Amino acid sequence: MQAFYWNCPVISNNEYKWWNAIRHEIPNLRSAGITALWLPPACKAKDVVSMGYDPFDFYDLGEYLQNHHTRKETWFGSKEELLDLIHTAHGSGIQVLADLVINQCSGGDLESNPYTGDKWYTSFKPASNKFRRNYECFHPSKYESDDGSVFPGFTRTDLCHRNPYVYGEVMEYCRWLIEDVGFDGFRFDCAKGYGGWMIKSIQEYRYKYSVNDRKHYKPFGVGELWEERDQPVESWLDEVNYNSDNPASAFDFVLRQRLHNLCTDKQFSLRELTDWDSTLLNRPFEAVTFVENHDTCSPHPDVADKEIFTDKMLAYSFILTHPGYPCIFWRDYFDFNLAQKGNKSGIDALILAHEHYAGGKSAVLYADDDIYILQREGYDNQKGLVYVLNKTEGSWNGKHIQTLWKNTKFTPCAWRGKDDLNTPQTIFTDDNSCGDFWAPPRGYAVYVPER
Repeated sequence: MQAFYWNCPVISNNEYKWWNAIRHEIPNLRSAGITALWLPPACKAKDVVSMGYDPFDFYDLGEYLQNHHTRKETWFGSKEELLDLIHTAHGSGIQVLADLVINQCSGGDLESNPYTGDKWYTSFKPASNKFRRNYECFHPSKYESDDGSVFPGFTRTDLCHRNPYVYGEVMEYCRWLIEDVGFDGFRFDCAKGYGGWMIKSIQEYRYKYSVNDRKHYKPFGVGELWEERDQPVESWLDEVNYNSDNPASAFDFVLRQRLHNLCTDKQFSLRELTDWDSTLLNRPFEAVTFVENHDTCSPHPDVADKEIFTDKMLAYSFILTHPGYPCIFWRDYFDFNLAQKGNKSGIDALILAHEHYAGGKSAVLYADDDIYILQREGYDNQKGLVYVLNKTEGSWNGKHIQTLWKNTKFTPCAWRGKDDLNTPQTIFTDDNSCGDFWAPPRGYAVYVPER
């Protein structure tokens, strides 16, 4: 679960208390089947009211009074509250992922840059006295003029990772986050803003669980590369994961755009969902699938049309039955009440289907403009499933299809229809493994075999 959204502290009336708000929900999240939490950037930012993507002091998790701030805490809370959150999550068997912002910085003092002849805000003297920075730590410096990608608004505070000092400090920071703070992995913010070799170094570092534990730990890692095409992301994965003993994943933005179209465009053809080669579904162990994130729901003008407002459960039904590592969005789950605890038409029922049934090889059994049917064969304790997606409004729709299972009873475990509360019927396949599988109007149904 992405455990935040844009401006979540103020919107939820939890300013400086967001860590506690997450910790309070951990028992519910664990019982629902959530296995990892992605937290917002935890370090002290330039501004007090900040989502953390303008980092100032990487080692200040809310314990120092600095940079003209009026309080020690970050907008999310204190260091102690963050540590309590991580400890509580681990006690419930949930991993915690850090949002790693190592492309840009903000909040430094003015200093002269001899390579440009002007002054810029590149002098960083954090209260933690760790990872102090000057103009040589950014672009341009004697190590590199630029890295080909600059985060908007941070043109001259774009970190130069080829500077050996910067490289060493970033590696030490990541070690500290894992070994000392207790994070279990990283979400790499703006991953295309620096070389893939940097991420490969972070992923392959030999972390220890604790001082007394000599075993090496391999953190989970997922990169954010907002691309409308799959090829740049796949090239990035090839670079980062080549000969790596701890491969990273990437968010599947191409698939997310298709799911956006599925939910918002009534003319969208379900045949487009079958082209897995143009998404990361063809690399399921490197794909993190999602429906919404903090950027698609942010107030920024360049993403104002990205948020999904209609029929969003169609998209969640897709990612929670298909290959990949699905990510649930906090605001959808809680604020928009899509969890539907105890109800077969919400995210909770789909998580149950994902955890207990959505395993093994996948096969699209049928697809046309209006109907899409997928089969998961099952693997180990996951029994497999048949997923039916119906785009048609006003009527149930389905097909007579052949499955892997003959003479088998299929019961619906999750479903949702638009303006239709009827329960899908139980289905029995015949001697040829065939059966009639249907879904509600503009909805979906997940059928699981009883065996």
